[in-house]
Amino acid sequence: MNTQVTPKNSSDSGRSSVIDSLRGFAITSDKIRKEELKIKISFPEYLRLAVKEAIQANDVDAPAVIQLYDAEGVEPPESPLVVFVNTKSGGRHGSKLRIRLQELVGEEQVFDLSIVKPQVFVELGLGCLEKFASRGDRCAKAIREKLRIVVVGGDGTVGWILGCLGDLNKQGRLPIPPTGIIPLGTGNDLSRSFGWGGSFPFNWKAAVKRTLGKIASGPIAQLDSWHVLISMPAGEELSIPFSLKATEETPVDSELERDAKLPEKMLCYQGVYYNYFSIGMDAQVAYGFHTLRNEKPYLAQGPIPNKLIYSGYSCTQGWFFTPCSSYPGLRSLKNILRIYAKKVNSSKWEQVPVPSNMRSIVALNLPSYGSGRNPWGNLKPEYLERRGFVEAQANDGILEVFGFKEGWHASMVMVELINAKHLTQALAIRFELRGGEWNQAYMQMDGEPWKQPINNDFSTFVEIKRVNHHSMMVKGE
Repeated sequence: MNTQVTPKNSSDSGRSSVIDSLRGFAITSDKIRKEELKIKISFPEYLRLAVKEAIQANDVDAPAVIQLYDAEGVEPPESPLVVFVNTKSGGRHGSKLRIRLQELVGEEQVFDLSIVKPQVFVELGLGCLEKFASRGDRCAKAIREKLRIVVVGGDGTVGWILGCLGDLNKQGRLPIPPTGIIPLGTGNDLSRSFGWGGSFPFNWKAAVKRTLGKIASGPIAQLDSWHVLISMPAGEELSIPFSLKATEETPVDSELERDAKLPEKMLCYQGVYYNYFSIGMDAQVAYGFHTLRNEKPYLAQGPIPNKLIYSGYSCTQGWFFTPCSSYPGLRSLKNILRIYAKKVNSSKWEQVPVPSNMRSIVALNLPSYGSGRNPWGNLKPEYLERRGFVEAQANDGILEVFGFKEGWHASMVMVELINAKHLTQALAIRFELRGGEWNQAYMQMDGEPWKQPINNDFSTFVEIKRVNHHSMMVKGE
């Protein structure tokens, strides 16, 4: 039976990327030979080929798949793994890692996300194993039940794959495979929170082998996930990240009365996040950084160069200096935003005041944000009691909502000299945005930013509620 454990606390997750990278040199225990590892995690050949053929044919019943069915079967591997690699993450490392992983696991069990999307694997790869299992293949059945997923990428990549795996719960296709992480992103807060470190180790060839061994046998932790529904006036379509999908028009929660009238037609988008959702200046900086990186990919050569570029870019966006004559887009979110929340131990919506100096507001699930910092802080019991808060956990069904005033305030928070401005803890949140002099805002989910059009006459709503099942994560250290 898998042991349920809690994620790492903020002091652990806040270790620097350099220390995380150097740490790989010091680990000498838990060595495992390459051949032993491959036997432990690799599918038998007929199932590797069957999964590959099902994906290529886009059909689990394709003749090339069915002819590989083996009623006798063979002994299943002890800890089967499937790996997804975002080759665009981590500068030049993604492609190198994919080759190394194919050597260790097998080519058919390592998927390049630019070629095979996770939703395709969920439908066809897992579907193939389920098909064989339904026909009496005991090996396929055991692999489907024991399978674990390895994600090689940043927080956005991890969230994308967790979202696709979450669809299994809706379809009644259980169990949901737990997920381990090889961090290749810039912040890697999900990776830090579950003990996989904050950066790609320098001695990566040996580290990858050790990490696969740990993912194959590590304990399991639960992670809350949060459903986001964006309802906006029809007219201007949204350029959305992978984490959001267009959906049919969906009414917002009717328990909360609306002061504003709704337009005749709304556009709706939905998605799931696992670490944070934010509105404001931090998302604007992230959007600018991502745009710059896409236009000039040669600048993105790994986490350290990315962080230097990110820091430099933030200084050009008004995050630190806001002249009195600057346009309204650099001023307080109070101009465009109302916040409503269902607070802890309450079933009713309450309006949460937006301070006049708030430039960025974050709804956080994990005790790790911005490369391992904990802006909510480790709060004393008497403060928690006075504010009506509870101690923050990654699987408690509660979001911590806080704000940053400007770059100087955010900088002090990020070096953990002070805490962010605490707004509330919430079981559910609704953000209501109205343009006024603004015509757009910036938002992000788990590091994936976008530009959000807002209307002068009609409100845009962002409603966040907990998904009614947990994601399953493999714990590292």
